Amino acid sequence: MARPFLFCAFLFILTLEVSLVMGAPTNCGPIQATDTDMIQFAQNLEFLEADFFLYGALGRGLDSFTPSFAKGGPPPIGAKKANLDPLVAKIIEEFGYEEIGHLRAIINATGGIPRPQLDLSAQNFANFIHQALGFSLITPFVPFDPYLNTINYLIASNLIPYIGLTGYVGTLPVLSNINLRSLVAGLLGVEAGQDAVIRALLYERANEIVLPYGKTVAEFVNRTAELNNRLANCGIKDEGIIVPQSLGAENRTNSNILSANTDSLSYARTPPEILRIVYGTGSENKPGGFFPNGAGGNIARRYLSPA
Repeated sequence: MARPFLFCAFLFILTLEVSLVMGAPTNCGPIQATDTDMIQFAQNLEFLEADFFLYGALGRGLDSFTPSFAKGGPPPIGAKKANLDPLVAKIIEEFGYEEIGHLRAIINATGGIPRPQLDLSAQNFANFIHQALGFSLITPFVPFDPYLNTINYLIASNLIPYIGLTGYVGTLPVLSNINLRSLVAGLLGVEAGQDAVIRALLYERANEIVLPYGKTVAEFVNRTAELNNRLANCGIKDEGIIVPQSLGAENRTNSNILSANTDSLSYARTPPEILRIVYGTGSENKPGGFFPNGAGGNIARRYLSPA
């Protein structure tokens, strides 16, 4: 495919803009929590991925496969089957089954937590996208719908596994239990694989226009990365799929299939950073977004009731 060099200057300007807007980081260091609490915090994202992928590929979620894993938690809001091409549908179906396995492993190791209320509605995804783009569409246009087609679903998917990946990178070094460290290493490997597949599929479509917005896939991915960095408020840890060569791997490429630092190492995020993103509020104390009533587990609940 033709490599979309035309966006390089645009993306570089946006990256600098994010750095200036975010200002000094706050609450970006490690937090005090038990190993079990850290892994149960990650279970929130596994719930999110499981239902999004299962519904997207099959039109039914976790409750149709292993309802006991939800531990009485409510079904997700707005999730439905996506209009996917056959290749992506098969990939997303596999991802959904993998998330069931992840939940089983976490529950077996830690007992698990109830599934929190998830908002997987098209409107919620549209809110994130419009926040990233800096504008909303008005009638007669239909807002961004992740279930409408393959491109939209891949853009929406890019909002989810990468956050879990960075969370596991941040969690692994602080765990003391060898068995739980092994568990997180295994979870991290698959989450990283899912993210790489999604970003590669997006890169293949980088120059395609997302209707009715009139912007390319590459622009969408860059803008959502910018939004995540702004919400988390701890520096640049999320990147687009096209970057200036000066920011590419070893300054030799403008492709950016894998988001990584100057040594090509994965970025790490802490639970507060992750909550700021998935809530869509920029605050670990203000639920919303994918978790309208807040995430589950001791860590998330601690931030819902700050001292």
